[in-house]
Amino acid sequence: MSELPKAGALLFAKDLERMASFYEQVAGLAIKARVEGRIVLESAHYSLVLNALPQIVADNLNITSPPMRRTDVPVKLIFPVPSLALVHTLSPMLGGGVDSESAEWIGPGFRACDGFDPEGNLVQWREPLA
Repeated sequence: MSELPKAGALLFAKDLERMASFYEQVAGLAIKARVEGRIVLESAHYSLVLNALPQIVADNLNITSPPMRRTDVPVKLIFPVPSLALVHTLSPMLGGGVDSESAEWIGPGFRACDGFDPEGNLVQWREPLA
């Protein structure tokens, strides 16, 4: 029996390189493949595929600085991270954002904080509790 593929997500992006750099540095994912219009990033258990938006869509999509959160979509990506403190430092430096430390909350075995990537996609970061 062959091994099941990793769990993951596909995310459409206007700026593939910027988004890949963000998820590589903040989420700790490694770039595993680059093909025309697609970058695959992975960790031991997760795969994120960044797919280029069709040019006609990208040309009509305005990404502000800082980006506006895309709160009108029913999806939020969740990533485990070793340190929320590092997310609070890196995310804004790389074009994303994260809610203040006062907005962090405790779940079963983790502390979480919401934020967004450089294109406004919603992200939740989770660090394990000691």
